[in-house]
Amino acid sequence: MTTDLAFHYPPDVFDVVVDAVPLLTCGKHDVVMFFRGCGVDRAFLAGIDRRIDAEPKFSKYHITREILAHLNERGDPGLGPRREVLKRVSEFDDFSSCYPDNQMKARGAVATVAQLVNKKDSFTRMRDERERELQRHRDAQRAETAKRDAERARREEIKNDLFALFGEQDPHRRGKALEGVLNRLFESEGILLREAFERRDDNSGPGAIEQIDGVIELSNQVYLVEMKWWNQTLGRNEVASHLVRVYGRGQVGGILISNSAYSSAAVADCKDALHAKTVVLVELQEIVQALTLGRSVHALLTKKVRAAAIDKDPLVYPLDEEAETW
Repeated sequence: MTTDLAFHYPPDVFDVVVDAVPLLTCGKHDVVMFFRGCGVDRAFLAGIDRRIDAEPKFSKYHITREILAHLNERGDPGLGPRREVLKRVSEFDDFSSCYPDNQMKARGAVATVAQLVNKKDSFTRMRDERERELQRHRDAQRAETAKRDAERARREEIKNDLFALFGEQDPHRRGKALEGVLNRLFESEGILLREAFERRDDNSGPGAIEQIDGVIELSNQVYLVEMKWWNQTLGRNEVASHLVRVYGRGQVGGILISNSAYSSAAVADCKDALHAKTVVLVELQEIVQALTLGRSVHALLTKKVRAAAIDKDPLVYPLDEEAETW
């Protein structure tokens, strides 16, 4: 039995119960006993008993109507008895206690109550399901909002940490910190990555170590990442060392991120390398610009990779050239 239906009998339910209860009982006091079994307060029923004895015209229908009206008016305290009345009437199955002439009417009245209750319950269940669906939708929206807020807060923290590096005077500390900040940024944007690692090359003599700043994956393509924070322009020699690592690893590409600009010769060497490898040059200022504008660094890198692969240009500036598409 639904709580809403039993909480306050609507008129149609009220009327069919008034019609049914007198048919299920033989005498007026039997009506009182029926409601007493449903948990109606005894003090009120005692008053009904006295009226039965004092008022001959106080019929079973009058009795039922007054008791149901009393239950409707009681609010929360009458909820249990109201539920029990509906339950007992709708589930009534022993009609031998009814007057023989009333047994068929009683069966019909019980069926009417049960049908109406089931109909009400069906609408209530559908409404409750709609409310639950709306609640699930609201919960999902709140969760999505909380997720976006957390992502914005994380991105803001990364942006602040990156900007703070421009005040770091120790080149080595600044370079290592840059690796960590950019790796956190890549991870926050769903870019698969492997952080900095070293590989010992036994074929190049004892103690030979190859330093890899990071590895990321974009559009199912793996890229070795090199990060440089120098004060002077990066020339051919600095770019060449990264190209050597890329060429030595099968189907991988290369991304070089530099705080300073690239020399024209270094850009030309990378352009030549595009015949065999996907090589991308990134200026750190581009990432700063993307963070400042609230743009996706993932999208920035994807556009630069596409330009390198299709246009054979390792150094393009999507934020400047295609601002309207972001």
